[in-house]
Amino acid sequence: MLDDTMKQQLTTYLANLREPVELVASLGDDEKSRQTRELLEEIASLHDKVEASFDGTDDRTPSFVIRRASDAEKWVRFAGLPMGHEFTSLVLALLWAGGHPPKVDVDLLEQVRGLEGDFNFEMYFSLSCHNCPDVVQALTLMALENPRITATLIEGGTYQDEVDARDVMAVPATFLNGEPFYNGKMELAEILARLDTDADAKAAEKLASKDPFEVLIVGGGPAGAASAIYTARKGFRTGIAAERFGGQLHDTLGIENLPGTAYTEGPKLAADLERQIGENTIDLMNLAKAVKLVPAKTEGGLHTVELSNGASLKARSLILATGARWRNLGVPGEAEYRNKGVAYCPHCDGPLFKGKRIAVIGGGNSGVEAAIDLTKIVGHVTLIEYDEKLRADEVLQAKLRSLSNVEIVTSGQTTEITGDNGKVNGLVLKDRASGDERRIELEGVFVQIGLVPNTEWLKDSGLELTEFGEIVTDEEGRTNLPGVLGAGDVTDVPYKQIVVAMGEGSKAGLSAFDYLIRTEPAEEIAQAA
Repeated sequence: MLDDTMKQQLTTYLANLREPVELVASLGDDEKSRQTRELLEEIASLHDKVEASFDGTDDRTPSFVIRRASDAEKWVRFAGLPMGHEFTSLVLALLWAGGHPPKVDVDLLEQVRGLEGDFNFEMYFSLSCHNCPDVVQALTLMALENPRITATLIEGGTYQDEVDARDVMAVPATFLNGEPFYNGKMELAEILARLDTDADAKAAEKLASKDPFEVLIVGGGPAGAASAIYTARKGFRTGIAAERFGGQLHDTLGIENLPGTAYTEGPKLAADLERQIGENTIDLMNLAKAVKLVPAKTEGGLHTVELSNGASLKARSLILATGARWRNLGVPGEAEYRNKGVAYCPHCDGPLFKGKRIAVIGGGNSGVEAAIDLTKIVGHVTLIEYDEKLRADEVLQAKLRSLSNVEIVTSGQTTEITGDNGKVNGLVLKDRASGDERRIELEGVFVQIGLVPNTEWLKDSGLELTEFGEIVTDEEGRTNLPGVLGAGDVTDVPYKQIVVAMGEGSKAGLSAFDYLIRTEPAEEIAQAA
């Protein structure tokens, strides 16, 4: 199961074990069970503190428990093989069960240990899902830290009958005590916020106690991270308030156009940026959602950013880098069938539509790339473009047209997504040239029609926005409000690309530096100090 390189890496990691670990498998006579036995035997052979046994009696076969030998009440179960994107999750489960301390905020760990009640999690993942590991690892940690929490992590391809019975049509899909809990990516702090009724109040109290920043960046994507690195290196007290650090990077798989980096993946790049943030003197406040901007009354004064948990942060200079999100179609049925056939991430959810008929809506690069990827998994793809022609790069169009299980529709307007028994069963398509309508029977719709800037919270701030809701900036990233700058996909800068966002973020950081050294602090800052 493991090649020589993986064995060598795993051997190195297992050297960090402090206590014996037990792997207890429940197996059947099928091929996946044989592979599971082989995997566990290989892992056990790499370190004398790991013991594998095959006398488990769980109904899910194949599956196996990872637990500390001295504390069998704390365990996590993998059902199916945690390979692909989940191999790292398997390694971390082994290390944490073996007493290696997790790199997690101490306050979060104490919050996990202090949870009262019985929490039995079941979570479905796919091996190609780059959002799933965060949820898998968070639930694993919780189960290994609190004996009243269990986590069963299920590879959907192995348990297709369960996936169908529970109407799982998007991953990560998490159930708590047998009931749907959440569909989508969650980090540890987000899960705790849903379980701990006092979480928001605790977070607000902690944030409210912070002194004013010299530079506060709102948003934690490539633009925000670049801004923070530049201002911190200039010696300014810098903070990042991010609803989700990494932003859209978490929804981006292959990145091949970042100069100097031949290939990387969004989640890895987000982790690299977070690591770099940690190496600088930057206060990263994750899960901090901004809901209102109150600009400073005088030049050099303090701007205020109000957060959804009730806390407020203040700063002399603000860099707004809240990015953008997937645009919705806005047609009947889209919201109703979201995660029940309507999807936005082909990499995450594509495997759940194996052999089925699906549609991709959007003929730009994202839509055509998604269609090309999905043709390898699904039975048939109908690509629908609103315009008279596709807008993707010619090389992508040529690749798409060469595939046999694709129909390309231009001048097509999706007017409704239909369903039955809680699942998508088709869509209604209008020909914009003739006005004719037809219904296409299918089981999945992937929406890839561009981005919407995250600026709703700025509507009443006095900040100038374009008709599309983008922040208006000048050549230096400045807005119409003194000391407030914009960067990245949230602004009116053309070309929404990672490398562009990084450049614009760096420029905004330098412009913030210029503003601060040329502007005397207002009297209110002296009073606040």
